[in-house]
Amino acid sequence: MTDTRTAPYSALVLRIALGIMFVAHGLTKLILFTPAGTAKFFESVGFAGWLAWPIIAFEIVAGVLLIAGVYARLIAAVAAIELLAASTVHLGNGWMFTNANGGWEYPVFLAVSAAALALLGDGAFALKPTVRGA
Repeated sequence: MTDTRTAPYSALVLRIALGIMFVAHGLTKLILFTPAGTAKFFESVGFAGWLAWPIIAFEIVAGVLLIAGVYARLIAAVAAIELLAASTVHLGNGWMFTNANGGWEYPVFLAVSAAALALLGDGAFALKPTVRGA
């Protein structure tokens, strides 16, 4: 049974953790790997290189919106799809993310976490909650 008194705070914790992760990953692609390097990596694993900029922008903007609680439920649903697509890169590498080229457990866990937030709701202190039913 869900504790309706604490569920909004659970969603808040999950929302902030996912938001921080997305900002960190987007900034890593932007600053450390660079957009050109990210594009080359995307191409090397079968994705279009031009997707680098939209993915970098999505991860940074989505992370900030999740932290702030702006349409978090909707953002989390889109993020779950993005993370599942990203996890396909790692499926052949095995379970552990410490494997060569990274395993699939981390991106799949993040995808499931994002899906859980989308199902759970925006959480406490959301600045702009997602419209009910969205």
